[in-house]
Amino acid sequence: MKAAILVESLTGNTWRAAEKTAELLSQERWTITGLSKVREPDLGSIQEADLVLIGTWVHGAFVFGQAPWAVNSISNLPALSGKKAAAFCTFALSPGSSLDRLTRAVGDTGAYVIGGLAMSRSKLDQHSEEFAERLVDALAQA
Repeated sequence: MKAAILVESLTGNTWRAAEKTAELLSQERWTITGLSKVREPDLGSIQEADLVLIGTWVHGAFVFGQAPWAVNSISNLPALSGKKAAAFCTFALSPGSSLDRLTRAVGDTGAYVIGGLAMSRSKLDQHSEEFAERLVDALAQA
């Protein structure tokens, strides 16, 4: 399996989650075709990939008004028709409905979204492992 990863990160947490997930997928014999910013996507890595992972951070008030950052940038991505995709977001206190909004935005690119995960910044290692396991399982059954 080949995966491209697109990330928007403010403090580095989302980028670390992407790197950890990439490392875990590589251990499962996946090829990571590229790790780039959502706003500066590596188009070659997306084209080469079977799966595109898109991650961002959650902004907003502490317990209300949360939203995934860079949703508008995701809508500017090239069409992902025919690609499988998964979304992830990192948050401090609560993601609210950010993952649902992010998943919808990724689906609006034409990708077939197979799932996603909201990752607490205090549990990045644990949540990256869970995300990688879910991806491996989902695509092994496909």
